[in-house]
Amino acid sequence: MTNAAPKGGVAPCSTRVMNLANFLSQAARRHADEPGFVWGDQVWSWSEMEARVEAMAHALVADFGVTKGDRVLVQSSNCNQMFESMFACFRVGAVWVPTNYRQSPDEVAYLGQASGARVMICGAAFPEHARVCKETSPELEHLISIGSADFAEDYDAVVARHIGRKLPSVAVDRDDPCWFFFTSGTTGRPKAAVLTHGQLAFVITNHLCDLMPGTGPDDASVVVAPLSHGAGVHQLTQVAHAVKTILPPSDKLDVSLVWSLVEKWKVTNIFTVPTILKMLVEDPSVDRFDHSTLRYVIYAGAPMYRADQKRALATLGAVLVQYFGLGEVTGNITVLPPAAHSAEDGEHARIGTCGFERTGMQVQIQDEVGNEVALGEPGEICVIGPAVFAGYYNNPEANAKSFRDGWFRTGDLGRMDEQGFVYITGRSSDMYISGGSNIYPREIEEKILMHPDISETAVLGVPDPVWGEVGVAVCIARPGVDVAGIDLRSWLDGKMARYKLPKLFLFWDSMPKSAYGKITKKMIREELEKRGEMPVFDTAKAG
Repeated sequence: MTNAAPKGGVAPCSTRVMNLANFLSQAARRHADEPGFVWGDQVWSWSEMEARVEAMAHALVADFGVTKGDRVLVQSSNCNQMFESMFACFRVGAVWVPTNYRQSPDEVAYLGQASGARVMICGAAFPEHARVCKETSPELEHLISIGSADFAEDYDAVVARHIGRKLPSVAVDRDDPCWFFFTSGTTGRPKAAVLTHGQLAFVITNHLCDLMPGTGPDDASVVVAPLSHGAGVHQLTQVAHAVKTILPPSDKLDVSLVWSLVEKWKVTNIFTVPTILKMLVEDPSVDRFDHSTLRYVIYAGAPMYRADQKRALATLGAVLVQYFGLGEVTGNITVLPPAAHSAEDGEHARIGTCGFERTGMQVQIQDEVGNEVALGEPGEICVIGPAVFAGYYNNPEANAKSFRDGWFRTGDLGRMDEQGFVYITGRSSDMYISGGSNIYPREIEEKILMHPDISETAVLGVPDPVWGEVGVAVCIARPGVDVAGIDLRSWLDGKMARYKLPKLFLFWDSMPKSAYGKITKKMIREELEKRGEMPVFDTAKAG
């Protein structure tokens, strides 16, 4: 009996890929003495960063017994050690598991348990996180402290003990995990999206191709978001082309300081989210510092309202880049480059679009059973391509819900026009049904934000005994405006169908935001209940 011919007539080949830590090694070889990482007054050259990563990688293996596939939990605000730990984990084939450092000790302990972490690198400012994780995570064996702390040896002391020692990067395959990217958990507990060496290599190449073409060693990037999520992917992309990273000295957003760093280091690109970009362009300091070196101001994480987009374009010029993509697709679904951003509301402005498909990715708008809908029709945004993650770690139920016939289901609702531009109408979980009609909050929010006295808003559906659900609009007025003089109901009348008008308008001094600067409906609901402003209806009387 003869062996069957290989599938497709091609013999199986190895799926080995480059270990992502090699990006840092390449930058260090080509640009050894040039600045690679700046934090406050401290500057590390590429060769210094490489030596520190090599030392920590050696320590992870020699002192802490880390082997390929082990998970390393990292609880830290932005710092050079946190960034280095990513490359050290990659180098030894371990999985980097960064947290949202603003989470509570119990929440971080859950991430440690869910990931099965064996080692925890924890900022000295979080001793309670370290204690709870150690007590509740049976597989957690070792702790390392970033800074002096009683609970573990200092990261820098570990590096100093191993400096000059190195290990070759562990061989990895395309599907070997390197990063557990925890979802924000807007519904239920966070899930660990498994990112792999091969997938991230594609993502990095795609970022450089679609988001910031021409970016190289003469460029600089400033960090204005936690490195644990999208900003970490963005900075990993900078390392791939030896772009220096500028880290502000404080965790708290200081807009004036950010603009001073842009001027000082001649920053060429920034990654941020719409709410932070809004703060950057509305602060008076934007006019006090030279930002003419900026070529790409990249925003993602949520759609940007048209009023804010126009102001940013007027302030910064044709430098805006939008991308749409969940953590599970590592930001690689659509892109709206500078040339596609319009400051005018004319026929070709494509108001509300998040752009077209990223290079190598395919987007399809599907109905509830997975059929592609006609162009212009609404449905769920689904995607296939090399940027899609490997699945959720140890969560078969979530994987079954998120994939259908090979397509990843984003949970976002939208439509596609004849030229392939995608428009997001909202999260499927945000939509509510009032009197039998589907209501998409984003459409209403866009209209509210056109009012000259409104700075921010969020619309969500709440239960109603007559209509099933009705809308509540939470609004933030611009500074100095007397909210008593704002009549949004009358102002909106005629601008949309009456059944879409919110039943209740509330004015707050500020909007609750996540650690990544996003306005989430979950947090709005929690704040409504905390304030006692969540509408409560007497269903007995209504009946």
